[in-house]
Amino acid sequence: MASAVVNPAISIIRRTRANSAACSGLGSGTAVSEIVMESLGPKGLGSAQRLEVVVQGSEGSARLDRVLAAHLTDLSRSRLKALILAGAVSLKAAAIRDPAYHVTSGDTITIDVPEAVPPEPKGEDIALDIVFEDDDIVVLNKPKGLVVHPAAGHETGTLVNALIAHCGASLSGIGGVRRPGIVHRLDKDTTGLMVIAKNDLAHASLTAQFADHGRTGAMRRGYMAFAWGVPGRHRGTVDAPIDRHPHAREKMAVRQGGREAVTHWEILESFNGRDGKPIATLLACELETGRTHQIRVHLAHIGHPLMGDAVYGPHFKTKANQLGTESQAALAALGRQALHAYLLVLEHPRTGELLHWEAPLPEDLLLLQGALKAAL
Repeated sequence: MASAVVNPAISIIRRTRANSAACSGLGSGTAVSEIVMESLGPKGLGSAQRLEVVVQGSEGSARLDRVLAAHLTDLSRSRLKALILAGAVSLKAAAIRDPAYHVTSGDTITIDVPEAVPPEPKGEDIALDIVFEDDDIVVLNKPKGLVVHPAAGHETGTLVNALIAHCGASLSGIGGVRRPGIVHRLDKDTTGLMVIAKNDLAHASLTAQFADHGRTGAMRRGYMAFAWGVPGRHRGTVDAPIDRHPHAREKMAVRQGGREAVTHWEILESFNGRDGKPIATLLACELETGRTHQIRVHLAHIGHPLMGDAVYGPHFKTKANQLGTESQAALAALGRQALHAYLLVLEHPRTGELLHWEAPLPEDLLLLQGALKAAL
């Protein structure tokens, strides 16, 4: 497993779907005509559109919102509801503002989809390490120090700002706003692979895959973690609920009544200190859930906090004195938690293809690994 991380890779496994209409974004038997009212980009992505849906009577429900959701899978249900409430959906030239309105077979429904509005965050020219991109998703290798989303204290210089500039008109609008769809996050100082949605269809699919976390689908998320100490067995699972810390609100903690959180771990390599005794471990961790700071909290909970983690492992600072001189210098230079998201596996939201990416350890963690090995 460790050797696989050395070389970044992408593999595509082609799958067939029982219903090819699912890939086209149209329900089976659907009669849909689309008129592009205004084209702003080379493909009209995010432009104003007029869609006409002919009710077939086999959609499973007569409710307007459900009929539209069955036909227009490129638009999320929340987006369709917002369009209905805004008066953008009409029947026989009369606006229908009730999502529960019952339509009948043969009705022709007109949907006026406005141009996606500009996002509130502004695009910024920030270099990104893109490993895959198409009309639906972007996969990138996030560097340390990059905040994912604008927030208090980080209104600019974020990954979202960078993606708005990078993607430009290819963002067709999520919920009517031309913005990237963030379906999962990495901490500011955690490096590694992230996937971002570029449209409603991708956003809905990825959200569902991340919620499932591989229980019934192909989704996998793997991390490399340098942790203090050596667990007493080769592999294990931490199944412990996570919630906000009762006193330090910026932290998370294992707490009874918290949200389910499951982390699987496996030892890849162990390292000795100056006295020849085991002092640290390189673990491969996979998430079955996606809670805030999950790996950091879980490893600290079992007594093996991440090296360099000033939030969840400050009481392990004195252990650095047991490292060799080179290892101490590498850890001090790291200045962050030693965590890297190296593995991402998911189904493409439109085609169903199984995609697999791996990203090698970044330079600072390679230096730490080399220094720890040198102490042997």
